[in-house]
Amino acid sequence: MRNTRALAAAGAAVAVLGVAAPAAVADGGRVPNPSNIVALPSVIARGGQLTITVDGCPNGGHATSNAFERTNLTPVSGGNDTARGTATIHQDARPGSYDITVHCSGRSLTRPAAFTVIGGVRGGIGGSSATGATPTDMAIGGSLVAAAVVGSGVFWMRRRAEKRI
Repeated sequence: MRNTRALAAAGAAVAVLGVAAPAAVADGGRVPNPSNIVALPSVIARGGQLTITVDGCPNGGHATSNAFERTNLTPVSGGNDTARGTATIHQDARPGSYDITVHCSGRSLTRPAAFTVIGGVRGGIGGSSATGATPTDMAIGGSLVAAAVVGSGVFWMRRRAEKRI
């Protein structure tokens, strides 16, 4: 009777291991765990794009921060369980350091002070404007170039006239 129970217990253990082994081999025998969060560039202006790379995230996931919207991370082919995503920093983000939290395969990892947001500079007319040169700017620049050409011509003609005397 004892041999029968021992044989049944051993058979059940083999059956459990037989079912679990393919799942363990398919993932290398380990559970994915996000690690090594890299944010580039580490210093970025408001409205800029931040590239987030995470190791240990073979199925992708998402990244969150107070400086940008939730960003999807997609697996990198041939990247050894690496995932990557691109986030756009909010235009109204306050200057300072920000954390990034990554969620992959049901696990989370937070990297404190992963990147720093710097404020934009408004240097007056045309300084750091996103719209480019206006027609007024072009007219002013063109007139300055024309004045420089006329002034150089007058100077050259006067110098030439002095040599004749």
